[in-house]
Amino acid sequence: MNMKTFYPLFLLLVLCSIASAQGPSNKKANQQSREYNVYRNYMSEPPYSLAKIKKLVAGLKLAEVGPGEDGDNVKKPTDKEYQALSLREKFTYHMIHAESYYQICDVSKTPDIAGIEKKIFGHLPEVWDAEGETGNNWGERQKRFFKSNKDSVIKFILEDVTRTNRIGLNYKEVIVNINATSMIPFLVDFYKKERKDHEILTVLMLLMENNKDPEFLASISHKKLYAKGNDYDNDYYTRFLVLNSANEDLIMQRAMNFYNGIKKN
Repeated sequence: MNMKTFYPLFLLLVLCSIASAQGPSNKKANQQSREYNVYRNYMSEPPYSLAKIKKLVAGLKLAEVGPGEDGDNVKKPTDKEYQALSLREKFTYHMIHAESYYQICDVSKTPDIAGIEKKIFGHLPEVWDAEGETGNNWGERQKRFFKSNKDSVIKFILEDVTRTNRIGLNYKEVIVNINATSMIPFLVDFYKKERKDHEILTVLMLLMENNKDPEFLASISHKKLYAKGNDYDNDYYTRFLVLNSANEDLIMQRAMNFYNGIKKN
């Protein structure tokens, strides 16, 4: 073999070896990202009369929205059917069914991107996007239920999380919506067990953000995730901090400082 033949063949072998080395790694990384995206969009199903409530939801018919109601079209029980449910059954119903629908032009769900498992996002994905129901949302009756029964809702969430060792996306969203700051120590302890569900860190930051915690508002993390003036631009759901132990510990420490400050006041 002369030198003119040798060098092209050598270069080809080098390129092939690089491709074979990178290929499986990239494929594995993408697979990890897809698996984590499924994991982070998990929806909890409360155990309270679950079969009964699923049957109720399956039998709901599409109804036109009346004056003053939110959404375009909804499926919801009549007031008589709804009031016949126990408190726990209403909780199950609200956790598995959205009563409101709104027209949107774009999907806001965080995309399935490589490296998603290595990021701490500033916002949660849209709850009902996780179920493939883009545009669905909790209606006003449901939001009133969560806020009017805040203590019971927290109790039911804690019971189910203790039972399943999972905090579904729907639970996380409700925790933020009802401003359940009393759950901060539980959330911190829960995250420390496995450091797997990074959206728990997102919940902690949202609780600090929504309550205007001075320490968090003054941080570089806050400026990176919650800069004003572009709340709903293209990166609203994709702004993130790099996942590492330093950022994890800092978020949890700030959350506990915030919680302890609430207790003193």
